[in-house]
Amino acid sequence: MKGNKGKQITRRYVLGGLMAGTGQAVLAGAPLSSLHPVARPESYRKPLVHPGDGLIKAAGLSGKVGFVVADARTGLILEARNPTLGLPPASVAKALTAQYALEILGADHTFKTRLIATGPVVSGRVEGDLVLMGGGDPTLDTNDLAEMAAQLKAAGVREISGRFRVHGGALPSIGAIDKSQPEYLGYNPAISGLNLNYNRVYFEWKKTSGTYRVTMDARSDKYRPRVSIAKMEIVKRAAPIYTYADQNGVDSWTVAHKALGNGGARWLPVRKPEYYASEVFQILARSHGIVLKPAIITPGPVNGTVLVELQSQPLRKILKNMLKYSTNLTAEVVGLSASVVGEGRKVAGLRTSARAMSLWAASSLNARKTQLVDHSGLGGRSRVSASDMVNALVRIGPDSDLATMLKPIPMRDSKGNVLHKSPIKIHAKTGTLNFVSGLAGYIRAADGSDLAFAIFSADMERRRAIPDAERERPRGARGWNNRAHRVQRNLIARWAKLYGT
Repeated sequence: MKGNKGKQITRRYVLGGLMAGTGQAVLAGAPLSSLHPVARPESYRKPLVHPGDGLIKAAGLSGKVGFVVADARTGLILEARNPTLGLPPASVAKALTAQYALEILGADHTFKTRLIATGPVVSGRVEGDLVLMGGGDPTLDTNDLAEMAAQLKAAGVREISGRFRVHGGALPSIGAIDKSQPEYLGYNPAISGLNLNYNRVYFEWKKTSGTYRVTMDARSDKYRPRVSIAKMEIVKRAAPIYTYADQNGVDSWTVAHKALGNGGARWLPVRKPEYYASEVFQILARSHGIVLKPAIITPGPVNGTVLVELQSQPLRKILKNMLKYSTNLTAEVVGLSASVVGEGRKVAGLRTSARAMSLWAASSLNARKTQLVDHSGLGGRSRVSASDMVNALVRIGPDSDLATMLKPIPMRDSKGNVLHKSPIKIHAKTGTLNFVSGLAGYIRAADGSDLAFAIFSADMERRRAIPDAERERPRGARGWNNRAHRVQRNLIARWAKLYGT
């Protein structure tokens, strides 16, 4: 891991940085020359900038704000506000998760999904069971299962004498990332060692002649296999919009007819990922003439012959996409996978894994007070301070693999317009929850200076007051987050001007 491992944020650095940021100085003795004003060269002049507290006040942002900006190579603190205040990091936590996975699993790590025969293949017939074996691939999709079905046929298999079994035990089984979230949110699915389409099912409806036509499928850009593991019923009511129940092993949904209009679609979470993946594979195998019996979940290890093996992209590519698109399931799966390796498989669930990552962050990144409840930042009970996040970024370093994976963030003017020709480059991770906003990463200033920064904002009183009926889109949250974004871009503009020359 590249970076300045010996550097850390201290109270002395904070005070020194704040003095530097406000232009104050300490005089050790009597002046050696006249104190008459002397004009500075043109190169010393700084553009007019506004103090950080003034930017927060001008934006009208309620709640708490903590930020730190430091020299990314030395760790010297340049400016700070509430540096040790722990706030929810939201998806900024994914940057820590990415480094955790890189350090423990390695950038070239791949996930493998296998089809295993427990007996020999004789004249196209598997004399035993066929097992769909998950290896924790967070990116497995319907196209991948279609390819595996085609490879199974190409291997000469036409018939299975035994059972069709499915195994997702490479990771602990988790019903939802954050149980406090509305149960119908597609970005809050179940997790196992066998995940498909980010564990989401596609719900589509169309109204024709006063009647709704509803489909639930595992679509990709090539296939649209309809599934029965998830069902939808339209109910005459105004609210709630959705309800969920586990009925005889099926994800049973209802939706209020007044919320549908003439047509539409949305992704819903899957709560039974192993059965979901097995049903989709059954459908795709049948298209090749291979008929499989209803799937049985196999919890223990499986011995046999590997007939087909699908390998994911390298972890480096998976993490770059995770940071770009902020996919929660990817973060949870790679975090759990790292904990399973690092903790010797002693991982009972998501909280246990998140605790292991918090301890790793304290020891490896000097983020000593970081307390995480998951790997994606979806859970609002996680706490990270700006100083801990900047400590981590300084230790990781602006030339690290992580720095190259972070998403480019365009510079914007005070009105939010993109400045396409700005010489300032920002690579960072954003994070958003209702009344929570975060941004952390690296700034390369116009003169090539590298800064590490973290900005966390939260109005926890307003967040706690959200009614259950408004948890997806509470009143006032969008405006609050817009104000938080305004603070972020104005602080970055300030720092680039002040500390980038």
